[in-house]
Amino acid sequence: MKKAYAALTTLVCLLFASGTYADQPMPWQATLQPAATPIMREIHWFEQYTLWFIVPITLFVLVLLIVVCFKFRASANPVPSKTSHNTLIEIAWTVGPVLVLLLLAIPSFNLLTAQLTLPENPDVTIKATATQWQWNYEYEGSGESPLAFDSYLLKDQDRAAAGKEDKSIYPRLLAVDNELVLPVNKTVRVLVTSAPTDVIHAFAMPSFGVKIDAVPGRLNETWFRAEREGLFYGQCSELCGKDHAFMPIAIRVVSEDKYKQWLTAAASDLPGAYKTLMAATDGPAKTLDVAEAQ
Repeated sequence: MKKAYAALTTLVCLLFASGTYADQPMPWQATLQPAATPIMREIHWFEQYTLWFIVPITLFVLVLLIVVCFKFRASANPVPSKTSHNTLIEIAWTVGPVLVLLLLAIPSFNLLTAQLTLPENPDVTIKATATQWQWNYEYEGSGESPLAFDSYLLKDQDRAAAGKEDKSIYPRLLAVDNELVLPVNKTVRVLVTSAPTDVIHAFAMPSFGVKIDAVPGRLNETWFRAEREGLFYGQCSELCGKDHAFMPIAIRVVSEDKYKQWLTAAASDLPGAYKTLMAATDGPAKTLDVAEAQ
């Protein structure tokens, strides 16, 4: 009996653990990814808020359609009504939608303002340049020669050499060879553009609530502040050509000390800096041990 209870406890813990902080798309996922930034938390709230309007309106329209189909069918009303105006109904269907739109507009404008208002004096500034089909990252203000590197989709045959064989951490078609490394709880300003001779791309990171176009010849900017460490995945979300689906974005958020160590080491040895950082952050696979009650 005790063993059965322990096994059941283990199963429940694993089920809940598997759904925690899904910073990548999950099978049968029907909701937004867990929030990792203040902006994404507001987006989560706004989504739930709008459902209080969408669901009742949808059900109300469904009920009206059913009533109309049965009550006003030809067999029940061989002589149709000649009514053309109803003042009360016309006022209701005008005032009602106006009030709903007003209640949706106020929080949505507040959310847009928070997204588009860049904080003063960001801690880190990154320039992300998109080309078909990769991302180039440059750390602004990181010395006389700013650290810059390309980030490509990680191919299956390169996983072993990169030490990224665990597909639960480095999922297929989302993992990259060089992640964008950033410190936790720091304001990050991202300058986004596309190569002058390229097409429009888009920098999107679902867990951060970030999505902004990368336009050739134009410099757009956005910001975020990741509140927890982890490996986060996004993609180019603009139809940019035949390999649009193979242009992922990976951001590794680490402690400030690890970030500074990586930044210093990456200036002279980028592959070595990644291997050191991976060894410090990935670690051995975690196991769940359930002790039998005595």
